[in-house]
Amino acid sequence: MGILASNIVDARCRTQPRGADDLCPTQACLRQSSRRWIAACLIVWAGYPAHTETYRIATYAAPLSRDGPGLLLRDLRKGDDPAIAAIIDVIGHVAPDVILLTDFDYDLGGQALDAFADTLGQFPYRFAALPNAGMPTGLDLDGNGYTGDARDAQGYGRFSGDGGMAVLSRYPIGPVTDLSATLWKDVTGAVMPTTVDGPFPGIVAQDVQRLSSTAHWIVPIAPADGLVFHLLAWSATAPVFDGPEDRNGLRNRDELRVWENLLDAAPPRNSIVIGNVNLDPADGDGLREAMQMFLQRVDLQDPKPRSAGGVAAAAADHLGDPALDTADWPDRRPGNLRVSYILPSSNLTVAGAGVFRPAPDDAFSDVLGADGLLAGPHRLVWVDISGHP
Repeated sequence: MGILASNIVDARCRTQPRGADDLCPTQACLRQSSRRWIAACLIVWAGYPAHTETYRIATYAAPLSRDGPGLLLRDLRKGDDPAIAAIIDVIGHVAPDVILLTDFDYDLGGQALDAFADTLGQFPYRFAALPNAGMPTGLDLDGNGYTGDARDAQGYGRFSGDGGMAVLSRYPIGPVTDLSATLWKDVTGAVMPTTVDGPFPGIVAQDVQRLSSTAHWIVPIAPADGLVFHLLAWSATAPVFDGPEDRNGLRNRDELRVWENLLDAAPPRNSIVIGNVNLDPADGDGLREAMQMFLQRVDLQDPKPRSAGGVAAAAADHLGDPALDTADWPDRRPGNLRVSYILPSSNLTVAGAGVFRPAPDDAFSDVLGADGLLAGPHRLVWVDISGHP
């Protein structure tokens, strides 16, 4: 199966202050291969009792992308951006143990991620890798007759690293398996776009087109009690902004297929499917039946995180449960949608879940501004999880 031909990427794993050279035994084992990492950590944790704690896992498509490279770091260092301040307030209020950010500009040195995490002051372990977003191809991937556009990159992006992903954690991050280089055509069951003229935009383009519009990562998170979670993290393309070939709609559906194939074949223990799927099972554009079927998998559970604010903002023609919505675009179309998800494997115990979207009369709703969009249209989603080693 094509998606299992993967690449192991070392996590960028640090303790405060940044730049410290000494590694504790747990950190040192993160530098090894996946098998050696697990074996070494089991030795370190051998004296711990069975897990009894609950861990808060979150995902947030906060608008931490800018119009060019280095601009996010500039804004973080200036410290006067009201949207960044609101995002930090939201994360601080929810207080997750692990958070996946799905719209965070990547830079090679990790300076922006360090600056953001240092401001939060609670996440010594961090991971980011170069996304497909903005990765140039030199080809006309969107079929408009020109090359070099944002849509001609492996994933939509105005520059390399535009709108990538990042993981912040209170606990050690193991070696990450990066599936992002997988070609779309190599994914089992993939349906690539075609027109009456044949493959869209052509065979040459389809031979180099990666499936991940941003990234697909398997991220081990290891609390110091023998328990290891595996985040199946990704951020999918929006299923719109294309033509009758439905390039983005098909790609959005097949980005979900990556996890379907993995879960069917060789699922990591204690998996948590997490990220911005950009697909609502009932409303909006896209192949909604794919999300409906995914939510019905018996090896996963849907905690159905809810918010009071979602109910208050629901449109009259809304088909899904508005309490579950995780984004609110200001226009009627697409309006309110459920697009960000956290779906733990069925063996894990869910102790709670929510979407940070306070009701209008909630005192903390002011953090999102008068129109509720100060921190962008997306809302932070969280799930409290416990399990056994």
